[in-house]
Amino acid sequence: MEQINKVTPKEVEQLVEEGKNTIIVDVREDDEVAQGMIRTAKHIPLEKIPHSLDELDQTKDYIVVCRSGNRSMMAASFMDERGFNVSNMEGGMLDWEGEVVL
Repeated sequence: MEQINKVTPKEVEQLVEEGKNTIIVDVREDDEVAQGMIRTAKHIPLEKIPHSLDELDQTKDYIVVCRSGNRSMMAASFMDERGFNVSNMEGGMLDWEGEVVL
């Protein structure tokens, strides 16, 4: 298995602020997302990732996010194996200091 790229929450925050064409996928459960998520993130719970890939554009860059970085790494690995350009946000939302939306 290829090594998955890792990005820090600060790097993700900078990408969001700059309006970069990177899609953030939040794989947390509904109740976790209800407590706040990154403004531009697309919510796809982890168990729905395998069924949602056809909705995603393989020409775009993705950053996967969860609470601590473990579930997002599983999702990132799954997406990587299917040809997506994907990174995992280290530390997850526990380390996120940027703006969140409810």
